[in-house]
Amino acid sequence: MDDATIKEQLKMKRHLTAIILAAAVIASSAILGNAFMNRNKKTGTVDVTGLGQKDFLSDLVVWEGNFSRESRDISIAYGELEKDRQSVSAYLIAKGIPKEQIIFKAVNTNPIYQQNYSAAGNYMGQTFLGYELNQSLQIESKEVDKVEQISREITELLLQGVKFYSQPPRYYYTQLESLKIEMISRATEDARLRAETIAQNSGSKLGRLISANMGIFQITGQNSTEDYSWGGTFNTSSKAKTASITMRLSYAVK
Repeated sequence: MDDATIKEQLKMKRHLTAIILAAAVIASSAILGNAFMNRNKKTGTVDVTGLGQKDFLSDLVVWEGNFSRESRDISIAYGELEKDRQSVSAYLIAKGIPKEQIIFKAVNTNPIYQQNYSAAGNYMGQTFLGYELNQSLQIESKEVDKVEQISREITELLLQGVKFYSQPPRYYYTQLESLKIEMISRATEDARLRAETIAQNSGSKLGRLISANMGIFQITGQNSTEDYSWGGTFNTSSKAKTASITMRLSYAVK
């Protein structure tokens, strides 16, 4: 092989190497450019809060009351209290409350003293006056309306000489777990509809669900002015209640 042929082959190799390097540089630039664009491409999201709410009536009532007697002789006070207990029990049974639902609690005994002071206002000790005996009862029933009515009429015992003091009934709902699940479903659906509306109005389409966060489950009295609490409100004073919960959802948009 002569010198001219060798020089021609070396020249062709140099041209080929230059072409390969140029192609590599172009390909690398395209790859890096695409990676830069993808890195800076922002994924759109929409965050919405949905509300689930339902009115319902309590299906369980708890009512408490108490009665008392006073006497200097504790045995006399106890005897009178026992007669009152029998009168209260008979009254409630006559009103339709089953005997097994009337739970009488232990008798509380408290000594009664009179504090004595001189005309100048100096403390001069105390005088024993006797004992006060107090007994309370509790009724738990699903006959909400009946017990509610009895709690209003119980003052009729005063005509029998029984000093009975009634507490306001407390109202509960025994299906809270299923109610909570229903509220979560309603709140989630409400949030999804809000997200779809926002996406459509912005010319986008709703994508996959990214995250979901549940708010506090609240129970308030219907048509009440109760304030919602960060820790949750659980109303027991109203028979008619409103349950509510919020769901915060985050969706991708495309």
